[in-house]
Amino acid sequence: MAADADLAQSDLRLAEVVLTLNEIGAAINQLTPRGHGGVGEALRLIAESAIKVVPGSAAVIYTYDPSKQLFEALSRVSAGERGTEAAYDLPRPDSIGMRAIRQSRRVLSYEEPDVELGPAAARAGARAVACFPLVVATRPVGALYVYLRHPHRFGQFELLMLDNLVNYAAMAIYQARRLSNIQADLVRSEEALERLRKAGMLISSQLGLEETLESILEMALDVTGAQYGIFRLVDESGTKLVTRAVTGASGRPQLGVLPLDGTSIMGWVAQHRQSLCIHDLESAPWVRLYHPLDADIRMRSELAVPLVGSSGRLEGVLNLESPLVGAFSEQDNHLLNSLATQAVIAIQEARLLDALLEVARLLLVEPYPRLLDHLVKQAADLLNASASAIWILDNETLVLEAATDSLHRGERLPLRDSLTGQAIRQKAPVISEDVRDDQRFHRSDLARKQAWTRALIVPLLSSEDGAAIGAFSVYGVQGEPGRFIESEWDKKVLTCLAYYAALAFQNADRQRALRLAQERHAVAETFAAVGDVAANVLHHLNNKVGTIPARVQGIRAKCAPTLEADDYLAANLTEIERSAREAMGAVRDSLVNLRPIYAGPVTVLECVRAALAGLQLPEGIHVDLVLLGDLPPVVASQRSLAFVFTNLLNNAITAMEGLGTIVVRGQTTGPWVEVIVEDNGPGIPQHLHERIFEFDPPTRNSGRNGKLGFGLWWVKTLMMRLGGTISVESKEGGGTRFLLRLPCLEDAHV
Repeated sequence: MAADADLAQSDLRLAEVVLTLNEIGAAINQLTPRGHGGVGEALRLIAESAIKVVPGSAAVIYTYDPSKQLFEALSRVSAGERGTEAAYDLPRPDSIGMRAIRQSRRVLSYEEPDVELGPAAARAGARAVACFPLVVATRPVGALYVYLRHPHRFGQFELLMLDNLVNYAAMAIYQARRLSNIQADLVRSEEALERLRKAGMLISSQLGLEETLESILEMALDVTGAQYGIFRLVDESGTKLVTRAVTGASGRPQLGVLPLDGTSIMGWVAQHRQSLCIHDLESAPWVRLYHPLDADIRMRSELAVPLVGSSGRLEGVLNLESPLVGAFSEQDNHLLNSLATQAVIAIQEARLLDALLEVARLLLVEPYPRLLDHLVKQAADLLNASASAIWILDNETLVLEAATDSLHRGERLPLRDSLTGQAIRQKAPVISEDVRDDQRFHRSDLARKQAWTRALIVPLLSSEDGAAIGAFSVYGVQGEPGRFIESEWDKKVLTCLAYYAALAFQNADRQRALRLAQERHAVAETFAAVGDVAANVLHHLNNKVGTIPARVQGIRAKCAPTLEADDYLAANLTEIERSAREAMGAVRDSLVNLRPIYAGPVTVLECVRAALAGLQLPEGIHVDLVLLGDLPPVVASQRSLAFVFTNLLNNAITAMEGLGTIVVRGQTTGPWVEVIVEDNGPGIPQHLHERIFEFDPPTRNSGRNGKLGFGLWWVKTLMMRLGGTISVESKEGGGTRFLLRLPCLEDAHV
């Protein structure tokens, strides 16, 4: 009967424990990241279950900190104690609890003679103690003490049930700590996101790059607990790191440049383009590469991240240091990389803003060609491209207006079936993954030579009507670190620069029109003044010279016998009469040029032939007429236009000293007929290109044998009166090329 009673009593205790285990499981399941205080309730239920399993006992649970190798006194949970809560003393360094933790096994005091009960436990009436380590995945998290107040040992059933309670206790502590860590990580993540949000607002509000970088450094120090931070950016040569911002340093920091190689930690990060978190700077190999910011400050850990833009361009390195070993975590690394991204954005925006301010300034003071040269250099620098070019639309062809060294000004591309032309026709950016094999790219030979792969081309759009007037292109090498890779940022930057290029082109076009109008107005005023003076002079000259032939005739009539007897007098009298008549003819021709011009449809070929008919070509001069018969009629005066060609041909004949070739070539460009008169003579010095059209001509020694000057003033004056233009291209020793432009008949308002 006694055995049955004991069995019944054990079943009752087992049922009670099973019910308690359900409560313990429910308490553990209710643990949440924001409410993990329920672990105390779970441990209290476990302690109470332990004294139910072992009647007449007391149970105590402590949590354990593996990093400090100490029990946490404030974590104490107990059940079944008599008197105060501290009736049983705290675990000592040499206690049964530390033995259970170190050996990862339960320890029974009556099985190990060298284990003594603590004085407080003995005074509380304890006769024996069992200590169970609470372990999760070999990591100790606490201990369960069960004290016996009567001299007997733990039964097998009791130990088995206590082992189950131990597992629940370990699970509860581990889960609570894991949730606590999750909550701490969430808090840190929220704080980090808030700091990143503030960093973004900071970048948009700061005016100076250094100010922005210093603010980012202060934020990084605040988040990571580092002692100081430094920004070093790549210099213009791309070979060195130069200090741009530093904070947290004291004393006399060493802020000299560092080479962009593996001889320093920041140089190593820049060279390899990867973050570096160094646990201990005094360990190999970092101890050999470390350059202290201040020799009087001993730093032990370092965190450095590269600043790399979206196009792959290396901007610099962000570096933090701390006097503590292992001061930086992986989360610090992620956070610093995020701040580095913000810094890259600030650097790129500052560089772009500086570039745009410089372009805006140059737009007002620099000539059109120099401004375009500046823009292509800026595009290559901002986009980290190998080459850059600006093309201007000329009918169905594209003319290269500006380019980096690999391309040459004046090159032409077809508008149709070309990569650059596609951007113009579509009025949208065009990208090529590999121009070496792209059939639309007309310079695959150059692409292979320069190792170009990718290309980005955007149209130049007119600010007046949105029409495409050209294109801006950049070319880069794929795969090389820091080389051009097209992105949305690249498209926006190049589109912005293309806007300035289009504005420069339109501004230059307006300035040319303004200069032409001013020049025509000045010519008209000069012509009017010169015409009045010249007409008056020529009129008086004609009156005086006109009397010479009449007087000669009178002399011949009265002195015929004398003239017959003296051949010398007769010959000179005849020469006087001939010279007077030629002078009168020259006066009449000059008076014709001073009269109003009545323009009408004429053909260039007829005017050139009329000029040639009035010239006596030396035997050594050959004149080629090319495509003149294909030109449409122009609006001009045949007499005036023939006079223009006569002067130009005469100048060429004189310059070539009677030996050489003159080519007169025609072509149509939009509403204009262009005529080129080109010789292979000695050329004209560059400094005389504008002066040769002046009314006050260069001296005989400064021009082409004294033949340039007044005649060319007449030429330019007549061309402007006809609504056209004339310009000269020449270099000393390389021949001379005059370009005449006249309005086509169908495009002129006559």
